[in-house]
Amino acid sequence: MSTQLTTPTDRGSAETLARGKGEPEWLVALRGEAAELAGTLPWPKPEKVRIERWNLTAVGSYEASASAASLADLPANVQELIAEGTENLIVQHNSGAVWKQLSAELAAKGVIFTDLETACKEHGDLVQQYLFQAVKKDEDKLTALHAALWNGGVFVYVPKNVEVELPLQAILFNDKAEATFAPHVLIVADANSRVSYVDTVVSDKGSIKGEFVHPSIVEVFVKPGALVRFGSVHSLGEGGVDMTLRRAVVENDGRVEWVIGDLNDGHTLSDTKSIMNGQGSTSDVKVISVGKNAQQMSLTTQAVHFGKSSDSNMITRAVMKDSASAIINGITKIEHGATKANGVQTEKVLMLSPKARGDANPILLIDEDDVTAGHAASVGQVNPEQVYYLMSRGISRQDAERLIIYGFLAPVVSEISVEAVRTQLQRLLERKLEG
Repeated sequence: MSTQLTTPTDRGSAETLARGKGEPEWLVALRGEAAELAGTLPWPKPEKVRIERWNLTAVGSYEASASAASLADLPANVQELIAEGTENLIVQHNSGAVWKQLSAELAAKGVIFTDLETACKEHGDLVQQYLFQAVKKDEDKLTALHAALWNGGVFVYVPKNVEVELPLQAILFNDKAEATFAPHVLIVADANSRVSYVDTVVSDKGSIKGEFVHPSIVEVFVKPGALVRFGSVHSLGEGGVDMTLRRAVVENDGRVEWVIGDLNDGHTLSDTKSIMNGQGSTSDVKVISVGKNAQQMSLTTQAVHFGKSSDSNMITRAVMKDSASAIINGITKIEHGATKANGVQTEKVLMLSPKARGDANPILLIDEDDVTAGHAASVGQVNPEQVYYLMSRGISRQDAERLIIYGFLAPVVSEISVEAVRTQLQRLLERKLEG
């Protein structure tokens, strides 16, 4: 059962806006069709989370910002997120990109790294092959609404046999609740290529007044033998509803590695899914989340095995404070014919308050005999003896709990191979725990 709500757009307004931005006709048509669908389709219905109680339609109006003349023109809280020495950077402010930078070396190799709106105009034939192919625009109201309204965004294309050694970085930030903030990230790694992509999705918690929705979609295409490392840390303010779908399609001997930090202060719907179509394809997912106050969070990781000898590993660790709640779903599905597949998942929730709630749901759906699969899940309170021991050594209760949290999350954080992701995650994690 799903909930029907009013959709804040229609076909005419979506097409008018698209034409006003000079978008190609194929994209104008796509937006119009999506807006029409959004008026009829139901919202997604995540397990045990009543998102119909959230303000899901506060998507605002398109409001592009002027391009920055230099990095010094960007807000201080954005500048501090830029990785030291980065040569490849995209910054989106509210509804549009304000900074784009790609090294001459990568450009000469045929790497494309630009905002998605620009890519649709300059590389339309390439973008059209992949846009809304991993996530269909007609799956539900969220995907249709996003398809009608998305803006700015990121497009990455890495040609065959090209290795991008340094991470590509994007900072997507908003500071106005009335502005539509709906980036779409599209990554295509051609055969035997290598790329690491890192983004931070953040709002200016001091300047934003009122509620807003961040409807976001990520699509990753991993061609044969390619490797994509995708790191993303979300830190949106208390008035924000973060609804983010991520999906990767992995071909023969390809590999995708996800590192997700859901550190928002508002309600969160996060769904990260790998579809392993190819023989020998692999997926590794690590998710960290911290909830506080009255936050509600739906955190889902999924691995779908079609390819023979495909392998997936999913780890989620969440910390709930105050009266925050988290529903964590791990879904491993091994389809008929995916012989020798292996799927492993672990979900752990640490609750710091009697009013906090955590629910870990490991799900294995196996339709093949010759496979291996396993799961582990735990939900528990902080051990009072640990707190007492630390306090007996002169450490305050607040600092004792913080140390215990760091210890709980450390096994995941320490395994993050991309330094830029690890650094950003630690910085924003400290801020949330201190808040």
